[in-house]
Amino acid sequence: MRVVLAMSGGVDSSAAATLLMEQHYEIVGLFMRSGATDEQLICKLVDGREAVLPMVNLKANKQGCCSASDAADARRVADSMNIPFHAVNFQDSFGRIKDYFADEYLAGRTPNPCVMCNNWLKFGRLWDFARQIGAERIATGHYAQLKDVGEDQPALMRGVDRSKDQSYVLFGIQRTLLDKIIFPVGTFDKPRIRDLAREAGLRNADKPDSQEICFIPDNDYGGFLEKYRGPQNNAGEIVDTAGNVVGEHQGFQFYTIGQRRGLGAFGDPKFVVEIQADKKRVVIGTKEELGRKTLRANRLNWLVPEVPKFINCEAQIRYQHKPGKCEVELLGDDEIEVRFQDPQFGIAPGQAVVLYDGERVLGGGWILRSIAG
Repeated sequence: MRVVLAMSGGVDSSAAATLLMEQHYEIVGLFMRSGATDEQLICKLVDGREAVLPMVNLKANKQGCCSASDAADARRVADSMNIPFHAVNFQDSFGRIKDYFADEYLAGRTPNPCVMCNNWLKFGRLWDFARQIGAERIATGHYAQLKDVGEDQPALMRGVDRSKDQSYVLFGIQRTLLDKIIFPVGTFDKPRIRDLAREAGLRNADKPDSQEICFIPDNDYGGFLEKYRGPQNNAGEIVDTAGNVVGEHQGFQFYTIGQRRGLGAFGDPKFVVEIQADKKRVVIGTKEELGRKTLRANRLNWLVPEVPKFINCEAQIRYQHKPGKCEVELLGDDEIEVRFQDPQFGIAPGQAVVLYDGERVLGGGWILRSIAG
């Protein structure tokens, strides 16, 4: 069976290639280019020909997932295994992700570009590419699992290594694609994956994991926004939860819910509890004031065949956040209210809330707002 493997140049997707080969799949490697160009990469195509493609600066974004150095690593792994390799330009989709990122911050919300990248590229464009070359499956190096539970589609489950579990960022996959996806590394922990890479002689076995957003390698979100959208006149007041002005800020886009650093000295620790973009205000409060027990979310995606009006489950409000027990009520076709047993700290509009039944992902949506009280 032919499978298209998303190869990022990291150890996870490289080990995934080794595992797929052991299972006798016919593998085609695909590197997703972001579109920035000033270096070249020679890529071996499916038919054996070579193509010279422009790539991004080799020195940039050394721990990302779409730089030229990452592409070179992916190509070397593919060559060592004699895997046909494509580097495809997805500049338009990366531009869409950058637009989304900027739009969300400038609206006072906290974006999650990794989830959007998975939705639009890795499980959208990747599957489109796979169909074009006659592949029946797509695979990635994500730490997640797919299990047969006797339904028309497999269930998306957490990865065995909970410290690396990536099921949260995969909630937006179309349910109809689940039986077309393979997660080869999801049943292993990270140390074993590195061991597998070493045993296979892969030079990237000890390559550090990506830690930042691929198009912001220096983690300077404010600098990116200014370069991408120009100077923003979003300076305004810092107020407490009673509305008293306690300071000034240079732009609400530099803040996110739950943030503590950069607020100044107020005696007791203070946190960002709300961003009022329309008033250019940043609201701060105590940890207790940051806690919320209720949120609303929309733009839902379900990975189960039927959705009841009420669900008792757990909900996770950001990546690697400890999930909280809750009751979920379906409010119409595309909105839910999530009511937690205990306060959750740092519920940020714009982030995803993902629902779990034990290890299984039920679905999720995008947080509209939290509700105090």
